[in-house]
Amino acid sequence: MNQTKYIFVTGGVTSSLGKGIIAASLAKLLQARGYRTTIQKFDPYINVDPGTLNPYEHGECYVTDDGAETDLDLGHYERFLNVPTSQANNVTTGRVYLSVIEKERRGEFLGKTVQVVPHITNEIKERMQLLGQSGDYDIVITEIGGTVGDIESLPYIESVRQLLWELGDNNGIVIHLTLVPYLSAAGELKTKPTQHSVKTLMESGIKADILVCRTEHEISQDLRQKLALFCNVKKEAVIQSIDASTIYDVPNLMLEEGLDKVALKKLDLPEKATPDLKQWNEFLHRLKNPKHEINIGLIGKYVELQDSYKSILEAFIHAGAANETKVNVISIHSEHLDAKTAEEQLKGLDGILVAPGFGERGIEGKIETVRYARENKVPFFGICLGMQMAVIEYSRNVLGHVDANSTEMNQNTSHPVINLMEEQKNITDKGGTMRLGAWKCHLEENSLAYKIYGKQDILERHRHRYEFNGDYLEALQNAGLKASGINPDTGLVEVIELDNHPFFIGVQYHPEYKSTVANPHPIFVKFVEAAVKNKK
Repeated sequence: MNQTKYIFVTGGVTSSLGKGIIAASLAKLLQARGYRTTIQKFDPYINVDPGTLNPYEHGECYVTDDGAETDLDLGHYERFLNVPTSQANNVTTGRVYLSVIEKERRGEFLGKTVQVVPHITNEIKERMQLLGQSGDYDIVITEIGGTVGDIESLPYIESVRQLLWELGDNNGIVIHLTLVPYLSAAGELKTKPTQHSVKTLMESGIKADILVCRTEHEISQDLRQKLALFCNVKKEAVIQSIDASTIYDVPNLMLEEGLDKVALKKLDLPEKATPDLKQWNEFLHRLKNPKHEINIGLIGKYVELQDSYKSILEAFIHAGAANETKVNVISIHSEHLDAKTAEEQLKGLDGILVAPGFGERGIEGKIETVRYARENKVPFFGICLGMQMAVIEYSRNVLGHVDANSTEMNQNTSHPVINLMEEQKNITDKGGTMRLGAWKCHLEENSLAYKIYGKQDILERHRHRYEFNGDYLEALQNAGLKASGINPDTGLVEVIELDNHPFFIGVQYHPEYKSTVANPHPIFVKFVEAAVKNKK
């Protein structure tokens, strides 16, 4: 293909309708037809990236190989497409304005008055086309965050309007995702919110090419005809997106609705082959027909909001399907755990995962959880802070350093078994300054980690400031806590494990970020397998 084609996905009526899932599902279908496809997310908030946002505010922060702290939708993109994303796949208003202001300070605008149009919109358009100009993709799908009509979304909508005009006919289309609510009092679906939303979009100079209508009930042919007429789209371009039992059903639902065919027709592209979803459907079959069932305890401090641990929950779905096992994830707040309550709350679990996080809230509960899993031989998996808690627990209860801690929690501990990295000590800015992105790790032969991965050298994604303190490495190793994975360049400990235990592993990195439908992460797969054995 000579020219990259662009698809823009906007949302109306309400947020959280699933623009990311629709974008990822369409991308999956186009990829399965043989098109090189990628997805990018433009977010209207003024934070430069989601890295400094509380998980309660925005869900998890997803990290790419190149160290970008991004929106959790990028996780969906990678899980569906099995293709890594990068810094270029997620842009916020904060990053756009920061870039424009820095250019103005350098004098790049030659004394002109810097304005939203054209300077901000030009910056947005430039970034919208970065991936398309790389030559790596035939189709770029751009998801616009927020809802049409929001003040903060206006510069993005205007940029899309300009770009569609500049690209010319058949080179760019707009998919508008709306809600068709069901009023139980009237006993019918209502199209008016969608009509208003499309009208708002048209007031900004953009005509929707395709309508995707989120609904809890089937949309009749008459309603489709009505939506087509009043929203000025073809009837076949009114796509129903009904509630599904799993997000992984959505590509098949969109295939049945013909979303990919309509999009290709609008872009004047051939349909090529019928989408090859054989591997995808095999995964779905295993997911929906499990032979086993287990209960995994997820011990964290943001458990009230499921999106805080989105990638972990999805990794369990992938690993569960790989093991033909239904994984029931039972969220337990670490603040509600202590020496007295741990036994009561954790008994009956087939496996325990201690989740990542920041700050001292709920820390003692996590440490108590590790002790319970270690002493009761329950399969244990610690991620990032979870791995650090395992080091602290072992230092306290096996080495006898009763006040062992991380300097993140206690600056005055006499045994700082987890400490701030040297290069972090003089950093004052919080955003984008942690150890981020993919780092090397060398695994010891004959270790549990080596058996899991089947190789010695791995690359995994990080997001943290504090590290295993090497001063305690020898003492902990002698006491039985094995450091089985080491960064070959820095000497920092990446993986810890115990030999005299059915499954006990802690990792400093975030394996959940790399788990996809096509490639479930091996640690999650083996952890689920160990939990199934533990149940027996």
